[in-house]
Amino acid sequence: MLEGKIAIVTGASRGIGRCTALELAKSGADLVVCARSEAPLNELVAEIEAMGRKALAVVVDVVNPTDVANLIEQALATFGRIDILVNNAGITRDGLLLRMKDADWDAVLDTNLKSAFLLTRAVAKSMSKQRSGRIINISSVVGEMGNPGQANYSASKAGLIGLTKSVARELARRSVTVNAITPGFIETDMTEDLDGKARAELASQIPLGRLGGAEEIAHAVIYLASDRAGYVTGQVLGVNGGMYM
Repeated sequence: MLEGKIAIVTGASRGIGRCTALELAKSGADLVVCARSEAPLNELVAEIEAMGRKALAVVVDVVNPTDVANLIEQALATFGRIDILVNNAGITRDGLLLRMKDADWDAVLDTNLKSAFLLTRAVAKSMSKQRSGRIINISSVVGEMGNPGQANYSASKAGLIGLTKSVARELARRSVTVNAITPGFIETDMTEDLDGKARAELASQIPLGRLGGAEEIAHAVIYLASDRAGYVTGQVLGVNGGMYM
């Protein structure tokens, strides 16, 4: 489905990012995988190469413009083009508004939103030149509905939706699509520490009655990255078990 395509995935060392990178490889894409930690990236590259695909690991601070520029340079030097960008890097620094520190606000907005701006701006030139490209932003259901104790995270993910819609309008004439996915509560290392009571309480808020799997987000990415979604842009695809309708 994605044979011959080159994809960049940020936050690829774990969770949704790692699963997405593997699914892209299974679908035929070659990968540039990015994160702050080298060891898990190298393990991921080995898995991708075992599938017969090519992969490049780049340790990058996605909020640093110089790092981002170097990442794009390395990707183009290695593969010659960039077809897919998945802006997945994200962190949480939860706390009630009245107790939230400025540093926690800034860290979350920078990592979750500014990084997507930097990477999108960096790939837009080459994608516009080749008159094709797929940009997929991993937002969150809490960017649509809010969540107590997550004012910073919710704001960053809501910002991603606005960024998606605006950039989609700007790049549409160049046949570059820009879409967002809003995962609900997903089984990742961010949720694995929840006890049984907390997990049951979460599940009770979800019409389908369960947390989602990282692979279910990855499958949505594959669709939006494929030719089948060529007429889909500026959209927000909720993958949340019906939690927000």
